[in-house]
Order: sequence, then structure tokens, then C-alpha cells
Amino acid sequence: MRQALVVRGGWDGHQPEAATDLFVPFLREQGFEVDIEKDNEVYADAARMAEVDLVLQSVTMTEISGPAVAGLRAAVAAGTGLAGWHGGIADSYRNSSDYLQLVGGQFATHPGKHPQERVGDASDNYLRYTVEVTDAGREHPIMAGIEDFELETEQYWVLHDDLIDVLATTTHPVQPWHPWHRPVTSPAVWTRLWGAGRVVVVTPGHSPEVLTDPNVRTIVERGLLWASRTESE
Repeated sequence: MRQALVVRGGWDGHQPEAATDLFVPFLREQGFEVDIEKDNEVYADAARMAEVDLVLQSVTMTEISGPAVAGLRAAVAAGTGLAGWHGGIADSYRNSSDYLQLVGGQFATHPGKHPQERVGDASDNYLRYTVEVTDAGREHPIMAGIEDFELETEQYWVLHDDLIDVLATTTHPVQPWHPWHRPVTSPAVWTRLWGAGRVVVVTPGHSPEVLTDPNVRTIVERGLLWASRTESE
């Protein structure tokens, strides 16, 4: 059986247990044996990581040790897939530049509503926005057949490098209550090749409700399979 490792934890606002539980049955249906860990130190166990075909990570913020991030990088370089969504992969381990280099993009912010529309809870950052599929995305198995779609949730502004392959984007418009002066386009879905391994990042996914959107769920499920070692070999 293929081996999937779910590593989850960090900030509770992203509901890492409920969110990853949405995909554990899918992975099992696809022939994976699934192990779940709450401690990212599992990455430092080289013997165990050598047997893992896919890591599904949902760990927002928190920290990671040097041996753990080195172990994750080595496992991916050797062929272990790494995939996740939203802050669980794009806003993990802010103390680690080595992790940032591995995934290729880092959460910077999620712009908010007009100040007069804010009520003091998470919905202050829920905006209606469009996820636009790129030309490269239309030719990629993760995005095949998916057209541009709209969501109302956090719209991630991501800092990234040019080693990623961008499958979908989202554009932050100019608003009078924000300090930027021209629209900013950020990757919303990307892949990255790292040694023999594959990385997939999907920025929508603030809550289980967002992950059950048919487009988002399809992208995540396909991304998990595409990233897996046995798929990439």
C-alpha cells in the first residue's frame, strides 16, 4: 500500500483536524495507508520518512526544528510528495527560511473589507474573489476541466519565487482603504519540483466549508494524487 502521512496542528483557527479529516477517507479509497501525527518532529525520522509516499500537511504558524525541516527537505528531494492548503502549508514555520525555500511561497496577508463593514471577527477578511486558471493550469492534470471560479473567503496575498509553476492566480484590486496603488496578482495554486519530489500548494482552504467547494476539493484531491511518489515515478 502507498503510505500517506498527515501532519496537522498549529493555529486552531484553520481547524486542522476537521479539515484534514475531509480527505483521509479519500486517501484510503485511493489505496493509501494513512498515519496521522500532531508533532512535526516526525520529519526528523529518516527511516520512517523514507517509507512515506505523500505528506499532507496542515500546520499553520508554530515552529519547526532544524532536524525536522532538514528531514522534510531530504524526504521530498528523495521523492516524497508534499501537499496542503492555505495556512497549513503556505503559512507554516515562519522561523524557517529552509522551509520557505522548499514550498516556494509564503503568506503575506489577506486584505480585508472596507473598515465600515467590519464586525470584529474572521469574516472581516472574507472577500468575494475569482480564482483564475492559467494557461499552464489548463494543461495540467490537477486543473483539467476546471474553469475560473469565485469564492468568498480569505484571499491570500503570497510572496513567491519563480521556481514554482503557477496553475491558478487571484488578483487583489486597488481599494482606497489599502496602501497599494496597482492590482497585485498572487498564485492561488502552484506546483514545485524539488529533487525527485513534487510539492502542491492550494491557497484557498481557510475552513472546512471552503474545502468542500467542488472546485477546491477537486483541486486538492488531484493535487494529493499528483504529488504522491508513486504518481510521480
